[in-house]
Amino acid sequence: MSRNKKIYFASDAHFGLSGPDKSLPREKLFARWLEDIKKDAGEIYLLGDIFDFWFEYKQVVPRGYTRILGKIAEITDDGIPVHFFTGNHDIWAFDYLPRETGVIIHKGPLITEIYGKRFYLAHGDGLDDSDKGFKLLKKIFTSPLLQWLFARLHPNFAIWFGHKWSHKSRYSKELITPYKGDEQEEHMIFANRMLDQEHFDYFVFGHRHIPLDLPLKNGSSRCINLGDWLWHFTYGVFDGEKMEVKEFSGK
Repeated sequence: MSRNKKIYFASDAHFGLSGPDKSLPREKLFARWLEDIKKDAGEIYLLGDIFDFWFEYKQVVPRGYTRILGKIAEITDDGIPVHFFTGNHDIWAFDYLPRETGVIIHKGPLITEIYGKRFYLAHGDGLDDSDKGFKLLKKIFTSPLLQWLFARLHPNFAIWFGHKWSHKSRYSKELITPYKGDEQEEHMIFANRMLDQEHFDYFVFGHRHIPLDLPLKNGSSRCINLGDWLWHFTYGVFDGEKMEVKEFSGK
């Protein structure tokens, strides 16, 4: 990959939240962002919860998102890798997205080296080992048996139900927990713990919904949260020298 290419990161768009009328303006903005960055993108990482709910049947997929899926397919057709991390809202992505849009699916964290820097990339949910309730819920949702049973439901009901379930999240109520301080932020705690085992230059997460770029305890590594595309419209960009979190205005 050429050094003049940039690496882009985004997460937590929750497309479909609150219905198509409210989601569509954000989808159009995100599509403009993809169009804007494709001219100098070396790779694009979408770190989870791009959709507020997603489930693929063998012959049926959720309605909508045409602009987003088409733009991603256009980018991968041009040879630019797009990595799609499943989040806690779009965990049921199977083979449709990679086959139709060309994305590379990641169902867990990814450790990778970019321009000589080590990255730990993850959606960022479930990092707190003490959160037994969340871990149990995720284990249930990733159960092949549950997925098989859910697929037996008629798509009209199943997708309606999935959106209703997702709509119960605090994001639909516009509730975001403010920054809690280094000692309380789950991502910071996890990143500092990982640094005790091995070195990473950057930890990049979604899930938290607030843009953050914070130094870690070793003084050289950074913990970054990408914000979201519900209220902040922020993304990360790495040019080989520095990593920044920026806002996209669409202008």
